[in-house]
Amino acid sequence: MLKGNKIVLRPVELKDVDVLFHWENDPKNWLVSNTLTPFSKFFLEQYVMGAQNNIYADHQLRLIVEDKEGKACGALDLFDFEPHHRRAAIGILIEENSRGKGFAGEALELVCNYARNILNLHQLYCTIDEDNEKSMKLFGKLGFQVTGKREHWTWREGKWIDEYFLQLILKAD
Repeated sequence: MLKGNKIVLRPVELKDVDVLFHWENDPKNWLVSNTLTPFSKFFLEQYVMGAQNNIYADHQLRLIVEDKEGKACGALDLFDFEPHHRRAAIGILIEENSRGKGFAGEALELVCNYARNILNLHQLYCTIDEDNEKSMKLFGKLGFQVTGKREHWTWREGKWIDEYFLQLILKAD
C-alpha cells in the first residue's frame, strides 16, 4: 500500500467490484475513459481475479484510492506500461462526492514518487480533453507539461474537442 495523509492507495480486491461496476458504467465517466459500452459484474470480477497486480506481467496497475475511513473513493491507473522505454500512462478517477478534498493530488503525488523511486520510470504521460480544466490544473500542479495537441480528437455532444498530451519527466538520466 502507498499511504498519504488523506488517502491510501491499495490493490483492487473483489470487495471493490460493486463500486467499480458503478464507476465503469456511469456515462459521465465514459467521457474521460473512452468507454462506449457498459461492463458486466462478471467481467469486472474476472478482471479482478485475473489481474496479477504486477505491472510487469499485466502492463498496467490499477489502485483503489481509499479515504482514511476505508471508503473506496476513486481509482488510479498506470497503463500502457513500457518497461524498456521506462514510461507509463496515468489516469485517475475520483467519485463525484469525494472531489475537492485533495485526494486526487495526493494520489497522483504518491504514484509519481512510486513510479520514480520503485519502478524506476523515466516518465509518466496522460491525455486530457481541452475542456477538462480541473484535470489540466491538477496535472499541471504536479509538473506535467503540455507537449502536444491533437486537434478535433474527440467527438462529443455534436462538436469536436481537442486533446492535450502531457508529460512528466521523472528522471533526468
